[in-house]
Amino acid sequence: MDGFEVRTSNSKKGKGLFATKKFDQGDIILEEDPLISCQFAWNAAYRYLACDHCMKPLETPEQNVRRLSCKPDIVLPHSNCVESNLECITSCDQCAVLYCSEACKQKAFATYHQTICYDTSNAQHPITILLEAWKQMHYPPETTSIMLLVRILAFIQQSPDPVDAASRIKQFCHRTVNEDAELVHKLLGEQFASQIGTLRDLTANVVSGEHAQEFLTPEGFCSLMALIGTNGQGIGTSPLAMWVNAVLELTMSDDERQQLDLFIDKLYQYVEEESGTFLNTEGSGLYQVQSASNHSCAPNAESLFPYGNHRIQLKATKPIMPGDEICISYLDECSLQRSRHSRQKELAQNYLFVCWCEKCSAQATEPDCTSEEDMSDDDDVDADD
Repeated sequence: MDGFEVRTSNSKKGKGLFATKKFDQGDIILEEDPLISCQFAWNAAYRYLACDHCMKPLETPEQNVRRLSCKPDIVLPHSNCVESNLECITSCDQCAVLYCSEACKQKAFATYHQTICYDTSNAQHPITILLEAWKQMHYPPETTSIMLLVRILAFIQQSPDPVDAASRIKQFCHRTVNEDAELVHKLLGEQFASQIGTLRDLTANVVSGEHAQEFLTPEGFCSLMALIGTNGQGIGTSPLAMWVNAVLELTMSDDERQQLDLFIDKLYQYVEEESGTFLNTEGSGLYQVQSASNHSCAPNAESLFPYGNHRIQLKATKPIMPGDEICISYLDECSLQRSRHSRQKELAQNYLFVCWCEKCSAQATEPDCTSEEDMSDDDDVDADD
C-alpha cells in the first residue's frame, strides 16, 4: 500500500489507518472499490434507478431532476457536461436486474449474484419475503440494508476460497456479544429489535450453504447485523449533483454565472417541494481499507464518491505527516459543530465508544451542555424515559 498502512492504534480504538508519507491538504490518500455494496431497499422501491452492482444512476441529470420535481418540461443548460453512457445499460439474463455496463454485470455474477439471482416478480420467493419483512422493520431514512448482509453471505459462498472470504469479513467483527446485541437493538429500533430471530430465519431461507452457517447462528447473525450497521459506509450518488458540480466548473461571464446560480437554486426548490431531502440513490458498502479509518471530531480526511458510483476516495482535508493516524468523521458537519457532550452522546448511542480525539480531549473540562440545542435534546430524552 502506497502512503498508508493498517495497524493497531495506540488508543483503545483497535486498528487504525496511518500515513507512511506526507499528504498535503487536497491530496488523494486512496481509492477503493467495496468488497460488497448494495442500494437501500426503500430507495430502490421509490424508483431510484441504479446499477445493481456499482450504484451508478441509470438516468441522465435531466431525467433525474424531472422525476424528482415532477416537472417533465425542465431543460438543463450544458446538459452534455456530464457523460451518462446510458447506451451501455444491460440486464441479467435470468432476473433482468439492471447494470450500467457489461463489466458490472459480469463482476456481480462472478462475485455474488449467481447465488442470489431470482425472479423479482415472484412474491413468494425467499428474497422477496425477506425484503418486505426488512422494509417493515426499517423505514426511511435508511442506514443499511438486509441485502448487504445477504450479498456478504453470497460473496463467501461463491468465493474460490470461502474460508479466506469469511476471514476477510470477520476482520470487521471485533465486539462482544452484548455490544453486538445492543447495536442491533439500536439499528432496528425499539419496536422491532425482538424480531431479529425472524430476520435470521428468513435470511437462512435465502443463503444456507456450508460456509454461511457460522453467520446464521443467533450469535453469528447478530454479529453480522452489527457489522453492517457500524462498518457499512454510506454511499450516495446523484446525476443532478454531478451536473451541478460539472456546470459550476465551466467558464462563463459573471452575468451567466448569476443566472445559472438562480436556476440551480430554483431547481433544488422544485425538488425539495416534491421529494423533500431524498435526492440521491443511496446505499451502503463494506470497504476493506477505508473502513480502518477511525473517527475524530477534528478529522484530517474525508470520504468522497467522485465517480458517481460506489468507488470511494479518501482525501486529506489538512496536512498529514508520516506516522499520523488518518481519521474521518462518523458525524455530519452539523453534529461536529455541536458541544462535546452532544457529540459524545451521539457516538455512544450509534457506535458504542467514547471519543478521546484531540478535540474532545481539549474540551473535556467544558460543561456537559453548551447550547440550547443540546439541552433541548436532553429534555427530549428525559421526556421519553
